[in-house]
Amino acid sequence: MPVETIGTPWLWGGFTLLVLVLLALDLGVFHRREHAVRTREALLWTAVWIALALVFNAGVYRWFGPERALEFFTGYLIEKALSVDNIFVFIVIFSYFKVPSEYHHRVLFWGILGALVMRAIFILLGAALLQQFHWVIYVFGAFLLITGIKMLSRASEVHPERNPMFRMFTRIVPSVSDYRGARFTVTEGGRRFATPLLLVLICVETTDIVFAVDSIPAIFAITRDPFIVYTSNIFAILGLRALYFVLAGVMDKFHFLRIGLALVLAFVGLKMLLTDLYKLPIGLSLTVVAALLAGSITASLLWPPASPSGPETPGSQPPD
Repeated sequence: MPVETIGTPWLWGGFTLLVLVLLALDLGVFHRREHAVRTREALLWTAVWIALALVFNAGVYRWFGPERALEFFTGYLIEKALSVDNIFVFIVIFSYFKVPSEYHHRVLFWGILGALVMRAIFILLGAALLQQFHWVIYVFGAFLLITGIKMLSRASEVHPERNPMFRMFTRIVPSVSDYRGARFTVTEGGRRFATPLLLVLICVETTDIVFAVDSIPAIFAITRDPFIVYTSNIFAILGLRALYFVLAGVMDKFHFLRIGLALVLAFVGLKMLLTDLYKLPIGLSLTVVAALLAGSITASLLWPPASPSGPETPGSQPPD
């Protein structure tokens, strides 16, 4: 089944160059000095990344029409919502390793840079599979449906020490036990050692791979265009660091959000399973996803938890 795409080699190359420039400005100019990111700064950067995504969305609308633009926006919304689960895991990882708050941004920057590469590989692989084997869409759909159902009953516990990459790394790579500033490795006595910050980065990277297995098929339920899948995914990931610093201290307040995310996954899974029987309009898909997320957030605010249930974050950013 052929896949129609708006992505030409020039568009792929231009978008990749844009992302690299944005990342270089982010780390090399705006966050060159290591510091604890305050809530006000995180809110500003969250708004900047969302604005950039909407500007890109407007460009898609202008040059490729409303249908592709709606596909991008729906995919972006789904990926942005699913990234909240990443944030919860990041909080647990930083808490477990007692990472000083001024190093959180550096770890997330390099973790997300690695995630961009892995997401591109996953997306191109998924598009190739769907083009050659139509039945793969049913595998994706069933996987998302089962994942959503499991998420409804799954406890929110995360154990970084059980990460297989982390366990293998600690066995074969010589490491020091204390942080050495923002460095991932140090040289002592003519030998190179990993610092705990590198172990944290390994956990963040491998965790994102697990989440990518959920989120990328979810966007393929909205569009088969690999360029739209890639760009909507990347824009959501680019804003993940800023969103982390906004939500890190209040994640326990949105205790129903996990239910909303589970229902989103189940919905897009069903959409994929029924794709040959009924093609759900993109506008209706967007409405359902937005309603599930808004409903879970509203329910969390109307019925707050009896006691704080989220993990504490050591060295959280100081108040404004």
